[in-house]
Amino acid sequence: MRSGPPGPPPRRPGSGDRPAASPWWQSPTTKRVGIAIGAVLGLAVLGYIADLVTTSGEVPRGVVVAGVDIAGMDPAAADAKLRSALGNRSNEELPLRIGDAESRIVPAAAGLQVDWDTTWDRIGGQPYNPFTRLGSMFGTRNVPVASAVNDAALTAQLTSLHEHDRATVEGTIRFENAKPVAIPPVPGQVLDTTAARTLIIDKWILGAAIDLPEVPAPLTVRPEAVDQALRDIAEPAVRAEVSFAGKAGAAKLDPAQIASVISFVPDGQGGLALNVDQNAATGLLAPQLAATEVEPKDASFAVAGGSARVVPAVTGDKINWAKTLEQLPALLVSRERTAQAVYEKVDPALTTAAAEALGIVEPMGVFTTGGFSGPSGVNIRTVAQKVNGAVIKPGDTFSLNDFTGPRGVAEGYVESGIIDHGRPSTAVGGGISQFATTLYNAAYFAGMEDAGHTEHSYYISRYPAAREATVFDGAIDLKFRNNSQSGVYIETTTTASEITVRLWGTKTVNVESVTGDKSKPTEPNTVTLPKGKDCIASEGAPGFTISDTRIITDRKTGREVSRHTRTVKYDPIPVVKCEEK
Repeated sequence: MRSGPPGPPPRRPGSGDRPAASPWWQSPTTKRVGIAIGAVLGLAVLGYIADLVTTSGEVPRGVVVAGVDIAGMDPAAADAKLRSALGNRSNEELPLRIGDAESRIVPAAAGLQVDWDTTWDRIGGQPYNPFTRLGSMFGTRNVPVASAVNDAALTAQLTSLHEHDRATVEGTIRFENAKPVAIPPVPGQVLDTTAARTLIIDKWILGAAIDLPEVPAPLTVRPEAVDQALRDIAEPAVRAEVSFAGKAGAAKLDPAQIASVISFVPDGQGGLALNVDQNAATGLLAPQLAATEVEPKDASFAVAGGSARVVPAVTGDKINWAKTLEQLPALLVSRERTAQAVYEKVDPALTTAAAEALGIVEPMGVFTTGGFSGPSGVNIRTVAQKVNGAVIKPGDTFSLNDFTGPRGVAEGYVESGIIDHGRPSTAVGGGISQFATTLYNAAYFAGMEDAGHTEHSYYISRYPAAREATVFDGAIDLKFRNNSQSGVYIETTTTASEITVRLWGTKTVNVESVTGDKSKPTEPNTVTLPKGKDCIASEGAPGFTISDTRIITDRKTGREVSRHTRTVKYDPIPVVKCEEK
């Protein structure tokens, strides 16, 4: 056999000589569909391009701003339309509803204006997305207005809206005719400031009423805590009287009195705590045991015959009502309704030992003035009685105004003569300046340090020139400092027409006053006033300048310690004439 190359494969039985079928995408039908789709796409592209060209520079289709349709408009015309429709909204009242309450604000006053630039940024230009352009033909796009916000002004406006808040009625317990009654809590409603701010910023431009949200106000006291306090504290508290035993007898509170001095307050943990009005309770209890107490009394001085002795102090024995009443809450819920009053020793402000150490043994300086009567005498004696017995420790400063306090009708002072702008007049407390002058001179000759005084503007002949003082309640004061090593005790004595002030202590210096001559005289002018009770005639007096020199020497050695000159200018006293109108 010969070998050779292989021949063609044998044909399968039944196969013909037909050519092989073409792929589907090469079929005439497919080609026709493709041509149609291409034509449609081409038309779409052409339509897209045409639409883009024809709408170029216009506001996009479907755009509505705060209810104003500006779709397809020229931007300038659209801007004018928006400003015409919305530009004045910030000055128009905007209705607000807060629960059942109604209010109004003016947006501009609340710091709200249209931010036109940002609003136009939101509107934007023509979209390039074909699907967006297609969709704009069948719907609208609501563009929110952007707001320029003054945060401080808006916050102030929102704060003012809290006047419509309904405060929570906290649960508590009240007493009605000594019977405890539970008051259940009632939650309030308050403005949700954060949410309200957002709503107002977003919706004010629409001009329609805005419903502002509220949130429940917090409850400080739980409802069940009220029932518990009623059951465990309030009802037991008024079931019987309570008493505090003293050194003799007892002080008692009956149920009605207990109800008047106790109340309930939130305890900070959702419950109610008992509160005792200590002032009210003390006011009811203290008088009942007052006779068992001893009032403290300062040491004082008895002066006579040129010498002084210490009158011993008295140590007090007083009830400490604050500590005593600390027992009351426990008594109110206990079946044992009696406790002991707490007594404490109370030292006087000036003890006997402290008074003896002050060295108040002899007169240091004394001065007397006179010539007063009537209402002036009443005022001088009143202030003298107040100052009598004052003690000034070494280094301390005495203030007449501070020591006496107000000098009015309530304090026993009456209307009396004064000098007002050089003219005679009247005022409550008139005459006090004579006491001030007397006290000033007593301190002057005792060697006290002048800590501030004011002379009269016009010279009064019964006073030593350049060595006198005036005072006015709350305005012009007389002060001197105790610059000695001993304490100073002020003694005042009065008669119908004289006042004497004597300062006691340990005398270490002698004082001399040298008064200079009058100089630089000035003549008075004449004032004419309508005749009547407000006009007090006066002959007037010339003014002048004068000086006083205080020379202080050591009592033992005679050595000069100090020398000080004070010069005073007195104004002329006007001549006052009263004439018929």
